[in-house]
Amino acid sequence: MKPAALLLAALFSAGAAHAQEPPIVVSGTVADEPTKAALLERLRIVYGAARVVDQLSVGTVATPAAWGEYVAKLINPNLKLVSRGQLKVDGNSVSLRGDVVNEEQRQQIATDIASTLNPTYTVNNGLRVAASQQGVLDAALADRIIEFESGKATLTEAGMTVLDQMSTAMQKLKGVKVEVIGHTDNAGSRAGNLSLSQARAEAVKTYIVGKGIAADSIAVSGEGPDRPVADNRTAEGKDRNRRIEFKVIQ
Repeated sequence: MKPAALLLAALFSAGAAHAQEPPIVVSGTVADEPTKAALLERLRIVYGAARVVDQLSVGTVATPAAWGEYVAKLINPNLKLVSRGQLKVDGNSVSLRGDVVNEEQRQQIATDIASTLNPTYTVNNGLRVAASQQGVLDAALADRIIEFESGKATLTEAGMTVLDQMSTAMQKLKGVKVEVIGHTDNAGSRAGNLSLSQARAEAVKTYIVGKGIAADSIAVSGEGPDRPVADNRTAEGKDRNRRIEFKVIQ
């Protein structure tokens, strides 16, 4: 006789950027209708009734003692921290897959699962820490300055080289909207710097769109001298303040 089994697929973070949150599909075989009803009720409490897709069946299966109660305890709000995930309970074997944003979350979820179960259960923690979308852009830029000709919105060869690498990184971020923000130092008039920073942001957008990035996935703005990251009283500080910032906004 096969053991009772439960499979939850598509455990998405509540904060994920989706126009409509994806369904939580629950499948497998349980021993009786009360167990099925209790598990579905627990899922609807945690995720909302509209997201739960019931593909559970009732059949003749071997059930560890209090199996339904243990599984119900596994379905807790911490699972909403997991994106692109799957929870599988096969008899007294539990496995969890998916992405979390940091190691602390990974350890906390694993600890919660272990504390919920008795020693007869085995747990396979397959959670992984995923690189954030902003982290992908930050790593590609690597604190480098995208260079322009002095006082102009014309990219230099070095600036184009950096943008080639940024375009490659952005192609990995499917469905993500990015704001390109231009900044200047404080030399000259504020109005002139605002105009220049906007023009440079527009030039960056034009270049990366030419590299295959969808135009509607890029917003642009010019902040001029208003958000310095270094001391404008030094040449080095001015160089750092003349920069392009890439920010995930959706």
